[in-house]
Amino acid sequence: MLGLTAPAAQATSERNCECATPSIDRLQQWIASGEGTTVPATGSLLVREGKRYAAKVEFLNVEWHVVVVWLANQFEAQADLGKSRGFWMTYSATDDLYVQLRPASHWSGGDKWLTLVPSTGGKLVRKFFSFSPKAWTTLPELGTPSYSFASALREARGFVFVGKTPNKLDFRGLSIDGYQPPCL
Repeated sequence: MLGLTAPAAQATSERNCECATPSIDRLQQWIASGEGTTVPATGSLLVREGKRYAAKVEFLNVEWHVVVVWLANQFEAQADLGKSRGFWMTYSATDDLYVQLRPASHWSGGDKWLTLVPSTGGKLVRKFFSFSPKAWTTLPELGTPSYSFASALREARGFVFVGKTPNKLDFRGLSIDGYQPPCL
């Protein structure tokens, strides 16, 4: 299933009950970190879109930008994704970016395992991102992690979306195989 894409309108999605507070597939914490020039600059990216929520952010300038999604909806928590096959994401992006898998034991710094999130040309698509180690890599500019990809999966604290170019992003879904985030 590596790299499968489909227009979002054609994709079917099994949606679990959303949280009582704003969430996308039960993920309540979509955060502009203040690293890089973004709109919004900090705080929640969640905005109402009809009966659901979307996470919207714009990366400005040629510099590193950072957007955080806490997988268990709070910083101090983590999720064991060791048995997960990957995740489906519904999104649009006007340029390429990356998603880093950040473990609890090595949260800070740029030296993380990451995978490419390709540009959609601004169109909303649904794409599968595999947790196969072959699908994840590093960027020399950010450094090489001192821990294994398998250990990062077992103690996943968050996904961190990073990009170095101007980009307009709209996230509508992020469901992880075999994992349901707790609502807080």
